[in-house]
Amino acid sequence: MSDAHTPKTNGGLPENAYKELKPGEEYFPIMIPSKIYPEVNVWSVSWGLIMAAIFSAAAAYLGLKIGQVFEAAIPIAIIAVGLSTLAKRKNALGENVIIQSIGAASGVIVAGAIFTIPALYILKLEAQFYQIFLASLFGGFLGILFLIPFRKYFVAEMHGKFPFPEATATTEVLVAGEKGGKQALVLVASGLIGGIYDFIVASFGWWSEVFTTKVIDIGQTIADKYKLVFRLNIGAAVMGLGYITGLKYTAIIAAGSFVSWFLLIPVVAYIGSALNEPLGVNISLLVKDMTPEQIFSNYVRHIGIGGIAMAGIIGIIRSSKIIASAFSLAIKEIFGGKLGDSEKLRTQRDLPMKIIVIGILVTAVMIYIFFFFGVVNNVTQALVGLAIVLVIAFLFTTVAANAIAIVGTNPVSGMTLMTLILSSLVLVSVGLTGEVGMVSALIIGGVVCTALSMAGGFITDLKIGY
Repeated sequence: MSDAHTPKTNGGLPENAYKELKPGEEYFPIMIPSKIYPEVNVWSVSWGLIMAAIFSAAAAYLGLKIGQVFEAAIPIAIIAVGLSTLAKRKNALGENVIIQSIGAASGVIVAGAIFTIPALYILKLEAQFYQIFLASLFGGFLGILFLIPFRKYFVAEMHGKFPFPEATATTEVLVAGEKGGKQALVLVASGLIGGIYDFIVASFGWWSEVFTTKVIDIGQTIADKYKLVFRLNIGAAVMGLGYITGLKYTAIIAAGSFVSWFLLIPVVAYIGSALNEPLGVNISLLVKDMTPEQIFSNYVRHIGIGGIAMAGIIGIIRSSKIIASAFSLAIKEIFGGKLGDSEKLRTQRDLPMKIIVIGILVTAVMIYIFFFFGVVNNVTQALVGLAIVLVIAFLFTTVAANAIAIVGTNPVSGMTLMTLILSSLVLVSVGLTGEVGMVSALIIGGVVCTALSMAGGFITDLKIGY
């Protein structure tokens, strides 16, 4: 290999690993593309499956308890590094990447299920295991297949422009473990500090994970009278995310909270009280007497969902060129033969577009069969359900990937709510109502939710590999 293809490193990642590339500048990863490394083998696949099983249970428990699924990539990467160190495996970086990739799939599938499937039981609807299993399975397939055409754009062309917080953290963990020495000690020490910190909060409750101004008398008075309250999550994971994301995108995330808690909640409370007298009825009593948290849950959160939906629409419009280029690439490759992909570095090759298209078609047929025999038993309604899944999942795939690339958090719950609203309206219009209609909407939502969650997790994996 020539010097031009050798990464300039200081024993770790290349200098331009997180920097925007200058015109003509190329990025060459720490794992040299022309060299063959141990990657997919019995060791990596076996440990990856074990991690997936363990973290699926952990993610499901936490997700159902607190409504938020933790990202499993980072802890799994730490465990993978520890295992390779104990086993004294050489050149284990590629194996650790595979262990992390397989194991981290657990969290994304769980996230796709917990936002929709529990509603079946809350509403006391009849739901079979195979319905839940197939909804998650087909959603996972769609998320992967829809995202592959956009890999080059998000991972390579936007290199250095998108921060990819989770991918950055996971990559640093893997590289630090490979370097060993002081870097590995820093990794172990930071993990222990974060683990002890959260353990004390969760087990002993010495302090609250969420600080609020209501803990002091004047803060409680302001919250009751003006509906103003300051809340700060001081959990290790949230603080760590701020360090990884950086000032710019952390400020954007915080700005949404500021608008919600310091503007929208007081405004909703004021309007609710003001409307009471002119109308002559006490319709605003509930709003007036609500705590800021209750106003947030019942009103402001819905505004946030609308914001996410509109951001999704804007994201689709802004991604129209990317979507068009993906279609153009697919058509050229399918009808015009290969596009010189064989001449590319092995690390820059994508699955042939023909395989992706065939995979999407096969998955679509399987989803239709599932909807027809397992959900609605109606040809038209099954076709409508399939159309909803394919269109929404495809359009929101770029939105999910974009969110993960920028802030490291996938707004999958908000997009799923939009899916449920749209699918319910469409299904009612084709005569699907009652309990069957509710089950159908939730199953459709489960497929789309899993697809979007998988797309977000998959783009993180692809960036780590890159």
